[in-house]
Order: sequence, then structure tokens, then C-alpha cells
Amino acid sequence: MRIETKTAHFTNPLYLESGRILEPYDIRYETYGELNEDKSNAIWVTHALTGSHHAAGLYENENKPGWWDGLIGPNKAINTDKYFVICSNVIGSCFGSTGPMSDDYSNHSPYRYKFPVITIKDMVKAQRILLDSLGIYKLEAIIGGSMGGMQALQAAVDFPNLANKIFAIATTSVTRPWAIAFNKVAQEAILEDPAFKKGYYDPEDIKANGLVGLAVGRMAGHISFLSPDSMDKKFGREYKRNDGLYELFGKFQVESYLEYNSYNFTKWFDPLSYLYITKAINIFDLSRGYDSLEEALANVKSDVHLISFQSDMLFEPKESKEVYDIMQKLHPKEQSHYLNVESSYGHDAFLVEIEKFEHYIKEALDGREEK
Repeated sequence: MRIETKTAHFTNPLYLESGRILEPYDIRYETYGELNEDKSNAIWVTHALTGSHHAAGLYENENKPGWWDGLIGPNKAINTDKYFVICSNVIGSCFGSTGPMSDDYSNHSPYRYKFPVITIKDMVKAQRILLDSLGIYKLEAIIGGSMGGMQALQAAVDFPNLANKIFAIATTSVTRPWAIAFNKVAQEAILEDPAFKKGYYDPEDIKANGLVGLAVGRMAGHISFLSPDSMDKKFGREYKRNDGLYELFGKFQVESYLEYNSYNFTKWFDPLSYLYITKAINIFDLSRGYDSLEEALANVKSDVHLISFQSDMLFEPKESKEVYDIMQKLHPKEQSHYLNVESSYGHDAFLVEIEKFEHYIKEALDGREEK
């Protein structure tokens, strides 16, 4: 599979939903497969909170593939022998697109808190500009999970003629208090960590030593990404082999898992980016600017495919079903489709249990969607 990684630089101002302006700005993106002559075979993949442009394939000298490698590639559900796939890092993130630790052109030092609050709408707008710069004006599909699903729905509302199909997976039309509460734990833990230095930390120190506050916040996130059943199956009540049951700081396997993944995470994800992106997730509301969600969804012209997971506690199935029910009422019934996947894994099933929904995506892209 052909993989190309590039950075697009834009000097025209990006007018944000807040009324502020971002200029200039960069978008890091990756492509897979070949764009056909009339540029009609493109699929835009959108990433979640801690994702990046690296959605599939392997980099040289690395053994960890892109975050949706099981779904994207030759003869996979998103078939790169047939489609040209593009995945871009959102603005505000820390993997090459302009974010809070990027240089402010006016003083050649990191923006930090001078970086504007960005929204899902802003992320989509910036990526639409990227597509235009590549001469791609019509997509076969937009596909994303979690925050990526928010972007897919936002694109369907804001740019009705952009894509033939929308796949919004494990997502919602508005972030509800349950999800905001988990993000609040992370935000407070980061802000109260002395090593965060009120946002004026040295990023090299964070890469070397991590950040306890971000690790604690990420633990809360991991809990919301799983489910009680998946934790039972994954860990049970197993204790670490070298820890004693009656040692005060002896650990269950689930505790060890949370520590290992969360502390490692802090060495590769920027804490200010985490604050800005969780803010964007928290204030996401597809109906903002409209009198109702129904009015917003009335704009949609694409075929919309909503996929939820039974045990997802972060964005419950009823949240996708609400969008589906409104779409069924507003548009021809064949324009919207809903699949609730049997799963006990939790929210992260959209990354982990690909085998449970890949056939649906493949058949829908091929025009044989299940009713």
C-alpha cells in the first residue's frame, strides 16, 4: 500500500467559530492508495481525540501500524486498491498540524494559551480547505469514530454536497454531561500538576518525564472507553504476580494496566493539546446555530450510516439512534441507516472490534448495505 505523509501550509486566514482568526496554519495529512483521474474515489477518514493522521500502514523501522490499520488497506473494508484515502491531523492536535505548542508567527514562540479555542466545526472547515487545495471537491465517503464521528456529522451538515456517504461511528450529536465529567477530571488533573507550570512547561521535559496530571486524567478516560464486562474479561480480579495481596501499594492487573498505558501516553501527547481538544469535544453541539437538531439535519444530502455499540457508556447507542430517527423523519428512509453492534467491549470497540462492523462498511461502500 502506498503511503504518503505531507504537511500543507496555508497563509489565508482561517475564520473560527469563536470569531477569532488563525493564520497561518499547517495541516499534517497522510494518504493511502491512488487518486483516480477524475478524483472521484477519495475517502476522508477523521480521527478521534488522541488519534493522528497516521491511520493505517507501517512506517519504516516501526512495528506499530496506524490506529485503524485493520479497516484501511488493500482488500480491507476501506479498500486502498479501489479508494484514495486521506486522513489529516486536526488543528489543535500535536502531530504536525497547528496547535497550542506551535509557533505564533507574530513572536516566534509557542502560542500556549494564546491559541484560540477551536471547535469540531473549525476542524472540519480547515480540513475542507485542505481537500480543496488537493482538487478534491467530491468524496465517496467520510468515515470516523468518536470525535471522528462528530466531524463526519458536522461535515454532513456544513457541506451537504461534499460526500456521497457518511459513516458516523460510536459518536453523538451533542456531548452530554457524562462525557464532559470524564474530561473535567483530566482537565483539573493537568492544571493542578506543578510540572505543568501553568502551561509554560518545557515540552522536552514532558517527553522525557511525562506528566502525572495528564496520566491521572487519561486513566479516567480509559475507564470511560471500556465497560464493566470488558474489564471483567480483560482483567478479572487478577493481581500482579510480583505484588502481595496485603501490600498497601500492591496492584490488581487493572490498576497496572491503567498506570502503564496512561503514564506512557503522557510522553507522546501534549497536555495543552489535550486541554484544547477535550474543550472542543465538550462544546460540540451539531444543532448550534440552528433552532433544533432537526433543523440542522435537514441540510444533510449524503446517505448517513450510524454505527453504535451496545456497551458504549461514553456515547450511548440511544445518541446515534436519535440522529437516525430524525433522519428517518426528515428524509427518504433509504437515506439513513443504523447498526447497533453487539459488543461488551465499550466505547473503544470501534478501534478494537473491527471484525464486528467491517463487513457493514464494505457492503455500504460497495452499494450493498444491510437494511
